[in-house]
Amino acid sequence: MNHLYPINKHETAQAGRVLATAFENDPVFSAIFSHASSEHRIAYFTSYVVYCHKYGQVCAPSAQLEGIAAWVTGQYAEMNHRRMILSGAIWPELKVGRKNIRKCATVFKSVDQDRKEHMRSRDNIYLQLVGVTPQYQGQGFGGKLLKAVIMESERTGLPIYLETETDENVHLYQHFGFTVLKAVTLPLIDLPMWEMIREPAG
Repeated sequence: MNHLYPINKHETAQAGRVLATAFENDPVFSAIFSHASSEHRIAYFTSYVVYCHKYGQVCAPSAQLEGIAAWVTGQYAEMNHRRMILSGAIWPELKVGRKNIRKCATVFKSVDQDRKEHMRSRDNIYLQLVGVTPQYQGQGFGGKLLKAVIMESERTGLPIYLETETDENVHLYQHFGFTVLKAVTLPLIDLPMWEMIREPAG
């Protein structure tokens, strides 16, 4: 897909570490995992990689894994217990710790509900995570990953839905044709998040 490197099953843990590093200074995840260990953070992101590997796509710019993009179609956006078990994502999630899992559930409950409301009658590509490790940022790897997802959107005719947590990212996504559906303040951590969509050109 647009010359991306597909993550194989044996690389899911490594991909989780890449994302944990990419989001190390992210305001939302820094607040959520403020008292968690690096192992907890890595396990959290690894659970998403494993889940998307089963139900969607997980890709990197190259075999060097400079960054990771993970997405699913809208029907699999909800990571329910059954799907977590079937995908194997339940195992890294258990390493996140109950306290951290409960905190995540509280913080993201409203945006999960918004996503269902926004896209209730439409299939879509849900871009769960995209991140580039700090040493590779500013070299076009994030754009390469995003362009590949956009190409998939154009090929399938499905809109792309995502959430992002920094004003800088909002402007980046707007550059690629995304628009803001709603800006929210996340409960418990009192930080902003933007819910965005990009419609296919066709």
